[in-house]
Amino acid sequence: MESSFLKSYRPHLHFAPQQNWINDPNGLVYFEGEYHLFYQHHPHSTVWGPMHWGHAVSTDLIHWEELEIALYPDEQGTIFSGSAVIDWNNTSGLFPDEPGMVAIYTTHLETPDSPNSPYVQSQCIAYSHDRGRTWTKYEHNPVLRSADRKDFRDPKVFWYRPKGYWVMALATGQSISFYTSSNLLDWKLVSEFGAGIGCHEGVWECPDLFRLPVEGTEASKWVLLVSIGDSPELYHGSRTQYFTGSFDGRQFMPDHSNIQWLDYGRDNYAGVSFSDIPQSDGRRIYMAWMNNWRYAHQLPTGSWRGSMTLPRVLSLRSIKDKMVLCQRPVAELDRHFTSKTKLRSLSVADGQAYEVDLPASIADINLHLQHDGIEEFGVIIHHTADQQTTVSYNSGSELLSVKRQLTEDAEYALMFNRPQQIHIPSSSHFGLRIVLDASSVEVFINDGLYSITSLIFPDKTCERISIYTRGGDIRLYDSYIAAAP
Repeated sequence: MESSFLKSYRPHLHFAPQQNWINDPNGLVYFEGEYHLFYQHHPHSTVWGPMHWGHAVSTDLIHWEELEIALYPDEQGTIFSGSAVIDWNNTSGLFPDEPGMVAIYTTHLETPDSPNSPYVQSQCIAYSHDRGRTWTKYEHNPVLRSADRKDFRDPKVFWYRPKGYWVMALATGQSISFYTSSNLLDWKLVSEFGAGIGCHEGVWECPDLFRLPVEGTEASKWVLLVSIGDSPELYHGSRTQYFTGSFDGRQFMPDHSNIQWLDYGRDNYAGVSFSDIPQSDGRRIYMAWMNNWRYAHQLPTGSWRGSMTLPRVLSLRSIKDKMVLCQRPVAELDRHFTSKTKLRSLSVADGQAYEVDLPASIADINLHLQHDGIEEFGVIIHHTADQQTTVSYNSGSELLSVKRQLTEDAEYALMFNRPQQIHIPSSSHFGLRIVLDASSVEVFINDGLYSITSLIFPDKTCERISIYTRGGDIRLYDSYIAAAP
């Protein structure tokens, strides 16, 4: 099945720009019935360059309308990552008549002649009275400078209700610094986190801090996300870690010093959550850049480059006294699929495979299986006779693997084709959800307890899948494959 969109690998389920380059999601915020996605954007090239804030809106988190560029570079510098909030109570004094939107972002100014640093990064704000369609930059920018830090960027701002002030989490080299403000304009440093804890194999970027309930309990925990930029020491390239703990409005106290990864694939980076989701909804919704700095500039996507992950609902689950951050696709995704093949009470015998034809090029594969002992089971997504994407679990090694194949002679193929793996203790029951789009597979294991996000660039779309087993039989129950045109 050849498809015109495959020529550029343009996704159906994920946001991608009409043309040119994007990377980090910025300013995720909900306001007056719209989800706003701002993002790092170079409007004149398909590779990274002078950053702007692009802008798209959606009413369902799946279908996005790309709007005019929101923020352009100025005398302060280019526009790096940041966040957006709704100033409901006019704490800034910028909204005397009705609530409005405030963007808090980093400006990056090259200073090649400086003896101290090749660039200066500062925090600035802009505000909008018309639902983000037009923006005014604050006349007294920047609102926060650094006297001695080179890497000083990516502010995530939220309202801390118990104390009645704003909190900013800011990436400052190999740490996260916390600031407070009563008005979004004047900021005070109150603490710093990161020394001797977590992974430090790359610069820390794009923090997020939020509170989540623990599933099935009355308890809650604070979660701190920290993305790690690419460096030669980081085998997987850029990726994201998280910490759980407590926060008193000034200081984040982690539960432990262990490294915990948000995603075990290579293509989930710089993700943050939406601000101002209504309390009646209550979800913590997250999106990330679906890419990796190790090969981001070389993707074979033609006139555009870069896309976002599916929006995901985050939750906390206690597993053997360890807090695990879980991810599930938003429920809005289900409405997109128009056909469903149910796989009820289906058995696959040892050494055999069950094949299912796909009527469309995108699919949502939901499998629940049971076994009494096997060596390996998996799902093969067939693109051509020689090209597959495979999701498999080996009971002996207790590794779940996603293997993709880049057949073109590309310099990044060696890195791209390495298996993406996660250790999962063997169990007689297993849940697997695979969301397939034109150039990605997103794998959610055991109801979102683990995830692997992976770009793929097949020579053809998928026409069928095979469910196979070795060393024992598997039984499928409450399983289905949904497809969309």
